[in-house]
Amino acid sequence: MKRTQLLFSIHVFLFLLFLSAHGQEAYRQIDNNAFDAGERFKWRIFYDSWLVDMVAGYGEVEVKNSQGPINNREVYHIDAKGYSVGLFNIFFKVRDKFDSYIDKEFMAPHYFIRQTREGGYKKNDEYRFYQTENYVISRTDTVDASAYIQDFISALYYTRTIESDTFKVGDRIPFTFFLDDSVYVSSLLYEGKEIIDIELGAFSCLRLKPGMATGEVFSKKFPMTIWVTDDKNHIPVYAESAVVVGNIQVELVEYSGLKNPLNSKIEQLE
Repeated sequence: MKRTQLLFSIHVFLFLLFLSAHGQEAYRQIDNNAFDAGERFKWRIFYDSWLVDMVAGYGEVEVKNSQGPINNREVYHIDAKGYSVGLFNIFFKVRDKFDSYIDKEFMAPHYFIRQTREGGYKKNDEYRFYQTENYVISRTDTVDASAYIQDFISALYYTRTIESDTFKVGDRIPFTFFLDDSVYVSSLLYEGKEIIDIELGAFSCLRLKPGMATGEVFSKKFPMTIWVTDDKNHIPVYAESAVVVGNIQVELVEYSGLKNPLNSKIEQLE
C-alpha cells in the first residue's frame, strides 16, 4: 500500500512538473533603460514648399501604465496623436490617434489601435499580436508574422532601448513591423554623431536614417534623417525629410517625465 502511494505521488509530481514546464512561454528579455511610464513628448511639424511655409501641426505621445494586463502580461500603453493646425487644415486636415500596448519584458506589442483622418482618407483598424504563435489578426485579415513584430509606434520605443555604445558608421539596426495587413522589413542606418541646435537647446545626437517604403509620399529608400539624443533616453529631438512635394521638419518642443538625466544637452540657446 505504501509503495502504491509512493508511486502515485511520484507520478503526480512528474505530471505537475510537466505542466509547469510546458505551461510557461519562454520570452526574450529586453533591458529597457530608456523610458518609463510618465514620459511625455510634443513635437512641432513644419512644412515648406515652393508654394507655402507654415507650421503644419503637432505630434504628442505619452507613456502610461496600462489599466490592466493584456494576455496576462504587464504592458505599457503608448498614447500617440498627430493633428494639423491653422491654415494647414484647409489644405490637408489631419486627426490621427494611435494606441500601442507594449509588453514590458520583451518590448513588442500585444494590441494596437489606429484611427486615421488625413484629408479625405479615413482608416480605423486594430491589430492583435500573437507573438509566440507568429501571427497578427486585424479587422480584415490574419497574417503570418515573425516573433516580436512591431507596430510603427512600438518600433520607435523598441529601438530606443538598443544600446548605442558599439554603433559604427554604416551599421544597420533591423526591425520588422506590421501595417495595413502587411509585414515590412526595415532598418535604421547609423550615420554617426552630430550636434543639433533646436529652440530647446543644443544636443549631442546620434544621426539615423529609417528605411521607408518608396511610393507616392517618399521617393527614396532612406528619405528621412532623425537625430536622437546620445544618452540613455534616446529621445528623437529633430527630424527632416524631403517628400514628393516640399520638405518636412519635426522638432521637439516639450518633454517631461524622463527616466534618465538629459546628459546629451550641452547648452541652452538664447
